[in-house]
Amino acid sequence: MVDGNSVAGSAVHEVLAATLQVRGGVLQALLWQRAFDPDAGRWALPGGVLRATEDAGQSVVRQLAEKVDVREVAHVEQLGTFSDPGRMPGRRTVATAFLGLVPCIADPALPEDTAWHPVAELPATAFDHGAIVLRARDRLRAKLSYTNLGFALAPPEFTVSSLRELYTAALGHRVSATNLQRVLARRGVLVPTGGTAAPGPSGGRPAAVYRFAERDIRVTDPFAVLRPPGHDQAAHEQPASGREAPGAR
Repeated sequence: MVDGNSVAGSAVHEVLAATLQVRGGVLQALLWQRAFDPDAGRWALPGGVLRATEDAGQSVVRQLAEKVDVREVAHVEQLGTFSDPGRMPGRRTVATAFLGLVPCIADPALPEDTAWHPVAELPATAFDHGAIVLRARDRLRAKLSYTNLGFALAPPEFTVSSLRELYTAALGHRVSATNLQRVLARRGVLVPTGGTAAPGPSGGRPAAVYRFAERDIRVTDPFAVLRPPGHDQAAHEQPASGREAPGAR
């Protein structure tokens, strides 16, 4: 029996990566299938034990590169610490989890036991890893509202229409391309490249091509919230100023 007053000095410290990417128009998470107990056959987040010679940030980048060959991570940030004594069987294990974002154009080679899974339809996950994936999704959605974090999902250059598709997949609701362009331009997030994209199969005018002004995270509107569209009205940005946002029309 464990003494509830004992010091947790012997706990294992692991680092986990909740890595997300928009693939095929769907927000997906990178998971690997455990071959051994505990939770054999269930899907888990990439990660492992923190080494004595590295900090948690260094550890998560190393483990993604070594274990699942994901080297094209555009953004990594600490998500939280998960320390429930019962989160894993056996020796107590404390996890520091990170959110990682991979641009939509990347297609990293993966081991046979590793695959992308839609966040909205996760398979049976090991331990508390499903909850960590959902925490990562919620963090991404929140930061798309008030930062320029869309750069980590997007290719280097894009049309507003293609960027709208990425925001729609990540936010989980329809987004208006017109409003998205207006909001991001007002925030100084988008820069026109001067180029155009060829018209689609239906024809029309060539679409202007843009890039993000910065590829490092920056708070652009600290009070903004990108809300889903209502049943009979457009979604709107809901900062204190009440200005428009990239909802659907």
